[in-house]
Amino acid sequence: MIERYTLPAMGAIWSEESKYRCWLQVESAASLVLAEDGVIPAAAAQAIAEKASFSVARIQAIEAEVRHDVIAFTTAVAESLKAQGQADASRWLHYGLTSNDVVDTAQALQVKSASEMIRASMERFLAVLLRRALEFKETPTIGRTHGIHAEPTTFGLKLLNWYAEMQRNLVRFDAATEDMRVGKLSGAVGTFGHLKPEHEERICARLGLRPAPVATQVIQRDRHAAYIGTLAVMGSTLDKIAVEIRHLQRTEVREAQEYFSEKQKGSSAMPHKKNPIVSEQISGLARVLRGNAQAALENVALWHERDISHSSVERVIFPDSTILMHYLLAKTTDLIDRLLVYPARMLRNLESTGGLIFSGQLLLDLAEAGMLREDAYRLVQGHAMRAWKDDLVFREEVARDAEITALLTPQQLERTFDMRRQLKHVDAIFARVLDAGAGGQA
Repeated sequence: MIERYTLPAMGAIWSEESKYRCWLQVESAASLVLAEDGVIPAAAAQAIAEKASFSVARIQAIEAEVRHDVIAFTTAVAESLKAQGQADASRWLHYGLTSNDVVDTAQALQVKSASEMIRASMERFLAVLLRRALEFKETPTIGRTHGIHAEPTTFGLKLLNWYAEMQRNLVRFDAATEDMRVGKLSGAVGTFGHLKPEHEERICARLGLRPAPVATQVIQRDRHAAYIGTLAVMGSTLDKIAVEIRHLQRTEVREAQEYFSEKQKGSSAMPHKKNPIVSEQISGLARVLRGNAQAALENVALWHERDISHSSVERVIFPDSTILMHYLLAKTTDLIDRLLVYPARMLRNLESTGGLIFSGQLLLDLAEAGMLREDAYRLVQGHAMRAWKDDLVFREEVARDAEITALLTPQQLERTFDMRRQLKHVDAIFARVLDAGAGGQA
């Protein structure tokens, strides 16, 4: 991932230095377990665990000749042991292992570290969403369907919806992360031709991983597809939030707005512009995550017990997807934390149609008062369409209709247009979401 979208802590996990450090961690754990079982000398295992090192530059130089990154790595590590008088120990490096025993298991360590960072970011985002949802719990705004005014809601409920969705994403992410917390050291075709299953179990335990119950030369890529796919779903939630804010910031709506600093500029030509650039960036980068999910799905089908068509893809999509998700969570957290919200404008927009948004309530009240539903719908829709076309005040037109006033008193009509009636269950919705979060995900 380019530096622009990479936060340093996450970027460090996917550096070449970090990758080879994880490879050496796997090699060391394997040597120590094999030494415990008397397969290799204890002194050799101790030397590998304590004295083995590598130089990224040296690995790259060897790889340029041998065209195999794992051989380049083991050669460079062996050289480091020989340089310290541990030539005999170098004989036992990578003993009984195949390349993907190291690569796949080490990748699981990198994904584990990246996932811990992403999860912490998700928790911070959830805290901000909940705080702002509670802040605007009772702030009325117009709900829109198809982009058109529908019925009243509250801005807090918008935020609560995002909070609940991110809770579901956290459950999905935890499951996908746990599914990726597996290693394999079962050899060239997964049959333990040179090690024993118990060796794999103990090596994985040393690394904080579980052994894949069955594998070929590689861990099966359905796990990886599910993980990258989960990141794509999470990115789509952030995209959804960003799209909503982009709409709310439109000049004609102006109910909410990204924070705009004092020295910030929105346009090189138009000094008045305040553009939703963060939201647009979130939407754009979410597309990259969804594209990576497609690539991860393509990696599931490999030839026989292994080919390497997945390898080149994963060198891109795992660093890029985790780095992007970490970045997007930070950006969206800041976006919501500093979001400018305009309750007065929300109320103004809500009231702008002269009560049209209560047509559904009027329909129900007329039916309850004795009018056939079909007749009530025809009557209310007629007033609604006329008010819309001629820019009339729907509430006033209704109050002048003899058919309606014959059934509904002025007090009853006032109650029809009472927004508190529409929002009386807001507390119950909040309680349902928060109770589910406290007692386990619904």
